[in-house]
Amino acid sequence: MALLNPQVREQVRNLLLGMEHPVKLLLFTQGEGGAIECDFCAETRQLAEEITALSDKLTLEIHDFVHDKALADTLKVDKIPALVLQSDGQQPQDHGIRFFGIPSGYEFGTLIEDILMVSRRKPDLSLATMQQLARLDRPVHIQVFVTPTCPYCPRAVLLAHKLALASPWITADMVEASEFPHLANRYHVYGVPRTVINEVIHIEGAVPEETLMAKLMLVMDDHVMEELKRSWSRSQF
Repeated sequence: MALLNPQVREQVRNLLLGMEHPVKLLLFTQGEGGAIECDFCAETRQLAEEITALSDKLTLEIHDFVHDKALADTLKVDKIPALVLQSDGQQPQDHGIRFFGIPSGYEFGTLIEDILMVSRRKPDLSLATMQQLARLDRPVHIQVFVTPTCPYCPRAVLLAHKLALASPWITADMVEASEFPHLANRYHVYGVPRTVINEVIHIEGAVPEETLMAKLMLVMDDHVMEELKRSWSRSQF
């Protein structure tokens, strides 16, 4: 049974006509059709297959999380189901854009917006943000915890993914909180969206671009980051 009804398929097909360059979806799953298949792996695979069938500029590459561990490690994929968006073509390029958990509900729209954004190679960020990102000289890991029914979460995820597209230093993950409760507990996710930067910077809600950047650029201050690490460590007990 199809996940996307005919009306939604037609809407998505029309949106994907706006793609400028090819995009590849890499799906990491496990145990297809078997007893060890992960929660929502089958549904995520079906969703990815239905979407990629709607545009000849979209391709899907499916990998087993265990058998293709080396690739998963290279792409910083440490849980499944996982979707990675890459520029495709003669010079494929990874942009650090990740979905962990099925992008359903409101996050389905985020996935489509991300595909269009990657196909255009344009993150649509302010000049001030681009200037700040140019100063980065160390890895930044953004995790945005969401639920499918949260109407504010897509804005937070999309902004994080724009930053990842704009900077090779940034990896940005959408993390579906109910599928990864151990992570939600670890990062004290009591409401969504909750954004976590390099483990110790925590932001509640879908904040404006300049607010997120003010927090993100704290990673450049070693003294502040050490203080945040100590504070976060104390909060775990």
